[in-house]
Amino acid sequence: MGLKILTEHINVPGIETLEVYRKHGGYRSVEKALKTMSPDEVVEEVKTSGLRGRGGAGFPTGMKWSFLAKPEGVPRYLVCNADESEPGTFKDRVFMEKNPHALIEGMITSSYALGANTSYIYIRGELMFVLRILEKAIAEAYAAGLLGKNILGSGYDLDLHVAPGGGAYICGEETALLESLEGKRGNPRNKPPFPAVKGLFASPTVVNNVESIASVPWIVNNGGAEYAKIGIGRSTGTKLISASGNINKPGVYEIELGVPVEEFIYSDEYCGGIWKGKQLKAVVPGGSSVPILPANLILKTAAGEDRLMSYESLSDGGFVSGSMLGSGAFIVFDEDQCIVRNTWNYARFYHHESCGQCSPCREGTGWMEKVLHRIEHGHGHQQDIDLLVSVAKQIEGNTICPLGDAAAWPVASAIRHFRDEFEWHIKHPKEATLPGAVYRGQLATIEA
Repeated sequence: MGLKILTEHINVPGIETLEVYRKHGGYRSVEKALKTMSPDEVVEEVKTSGLRGRGGAGFPTGMKWSFLAKPEGVPRYLVCNADESEPGTFKDRVFMEKNPHALIEGMITSSYALGANTSYIYIRGELMFVLRILEKAIAEAYAAGLLGKNILGSGYDLDLHVAPGGGAYICGEETALLESLEGKRGNPRNKPPFPAVKGLFASPTVVNNVESIASVPWIVNNGGAEYAKIGIGRSTGTKLISASGNINKPGVYEIELGVPVEEFIYSDEYCGGIWKGKQLKAVVPGGSSVPILPANLILKTAAGEDRLMSYESLSDGGFVSGSMLGSGAFIVFDEDQCIVRNTWNYARFYHHESCGQCSPCREGTGWMEKVLHRIEHGHGHQQDIDLLVSVAKQIEGNTICPLGDAAAWPVASAIRHFRDEFEWHIKHPKEATLPGAVYRGQLATIEA
């Protein structure tokens, strides 16, 4: 069993209450940081840890904190991005639901490090039941003197608020989130200025993911150097993985970064193998926005090395033969799944969620959805495949925020690795549209 940093006590009865959480060592990092460390010392420990943003980008958290502008007389803010809307991702929801005080502790310690006296947890609008859990835990923290004025007699003040979004995927992008938090339509902002200089209410702001912030207490308690010993290379620490799809044991797993992908899929400790003993066909390793990989390239790199659950290993080979760890949404497809149908489904999502601000994304996502619908439903043309590749290229890198890239990458990678399946749909529309039609290499079998 690997080391558990975030989930060690997650199944303890009553851990969602302050009393039980404190019995298991909760809020020790707040006491240590506020009473024995300066804010800069906390930042240095996080930098030493090598902790990388767990929301998808993987940017070093301590470095991001060090960019925060500190003008005199201007407030600073910490905003937790709990707008978990990436298809396939559900780790933050489970974590907040089961152990809300762990996130609150991370918010207090991190806010102290950043010099923020007001902080926000921006939560996905559909998760109102989790919002209620967080609000109850925050009320307990206020009553215990862990939030509010003069926390633990340290002289440090912090107010913490939970704000629900409107359920828009685009608000997972940090500047769109800030727009929404200010009461505006959640459209991404042009950068620069970056949030670290001009963020929430035009003040310096840091936006971090739930998992990133919740990792800070362990780093403060045990030291950044100890955290850096966990994992592999620059992928330090542990990572929560949302595992779903055709596996025997879907759920949220905490892994030490560097676990072989094959072990993660097939071991009883994690996913327990492919459902009903079927063959592995493909995996989306980091949420719907990252490139899909066929079985041979998810288990081994193009160079024949074992593929590992780490930022570097999953991206080995670039987008030609690699993908991304992303948010850790690990979606497994068995031999009976249709890649064309899956790609069309993702395209529908991104078209629906585009804010419409940038024409390449607004128009391009719509075209990709229409063309993929045409192919999936037996009306495709051979030139449609190259048309999809062309549209994806014209979207990628030409939008204000990464939603355009998120829409383009799944389409481009699906065609790159499964072009023959797209061609079969076009050449054999009657067979492809029959219920239960499955494409396996050069053979298509019809199953009841």
